[in-house]
Amino acid sequence: MGLPTGNPAACGVDPGRLARLSALLDGWVANGPVHGVAVGVARRGQQVHVAGHGVRQGIDGNGPLAADAVFLVASVTKPVTALAAVMLIERGLISLDDRVSALVLEFAGGGKSDITVRHLLTHSSGLPDMVPDNLALRQRHAPLADFVASTCRCNLLFRPGTRLSYQSAGILMLAEIVTRLTGQPLPEFLRDEVFVPLGMNHTSLGWRDDLGPRVADVDLPVEQLQADWHWNSPYWRCLGAPWGGMFSTVADLLVLLQVFLSDGAVAGRRVLSVGAARAMVADQTRWLPLSVDAQRAGSRWGFGWRLGWADLSSPASFSHAGATGTLVGADPDTGLAGVVLTTCPAAPVHLAANAIHSTAA
Repeated sequence: MGLPTGNPAACGVDPGRLARLSALLDGWVANGPVHGVAVGVARRGQQVHVAGHGVRQGIDGNGPLAADAVFLVASVTKPVTALAAVMLIERGLISLDDRVSALVLEFAGGGKSDITVRHLLTHSSGLPDMVPDNLALRQRHAPLADFVASTCRCNLLFRPGTRLSYQSAGILMLAEIVTRLTGQPLPEFLRDEVFVPLGMNHTSLGWRDDLGPRVADVDLPVEQLQADWHWNSPYWRCLGAPWGGMFSTVADLLVLLQVFLSDGAVAGRRVLSVGAARAMVADQTRWLPLSVDAQRAGSRWGFGWRLGWADLSSPASFSHAGATGTLVGADPDTGLAGVVLTTCPAAPVHLAANAIHSTAA
């Protein structure tokens, strides 16, 4: 379904600056290393620009990259997993200060008993980004349950709540909590409670056969070229990693961003309360007893969302990037939202975010 289509000028978006954005992305494709990129811009709840540039390499060969191409968005998955956990908080099933060990009994030892749901949502749990045996698990095509078991065994990097450290393992534990409390695997929960209600019909956690012909292959980094678990492999695509396994399009992700610009609902379809939507993109790290060094580092997190977007966006802006070359973000002060999805992990997506942010007239 997507957002309604609006006229750029009528929505306060400068057509000349949109043209400059397009020229920037055409330059990426012409000069390398980006083979394909899709971009979307929305303002005041209306989609004003969605376009594809370059080539899509996929299971059916190569061709022009369409505006509705499907991308593995990598860590842009994380705020969506966080959204599922916040929905359980709204329903009274968990609270921010519930100990994870009370929800997942085997999550114990090594100081982990002090970790709360709040810590998982704000990257302050002390868990590592990837579990120590991450590579071995991928090499043997382990199921998600084995990643959960490894997280339950691992040691902490620091005492919970005292530092901020990006942690995919913590997002995995949020997914495990959702699954245990609802009885639904996270992909099914997100489909039923988020994607279908919002009309995000081209989004899935994990592989969906009907989307396959539109999926753009990722340009693999050197360390994945000889692996059979790489981003484009059947194993990884079907794993549905809660920290990085979502597939989506620019139009669908503009809808997701609009949820947080419109206080939890889009076109009358509500997935979050006003308070919950605002809380997810508010500074939640200010409540933590961070060490002096952590405070000086200046990182700020909401629940699943990194605060800040483009270089010149407001302090109220929020975003998330993905290692496959993706970035989504929005600025409540201007009502502007932008999505950049590429096939290149090294793509300078932050520069595209700056160009998108500049289009607000």
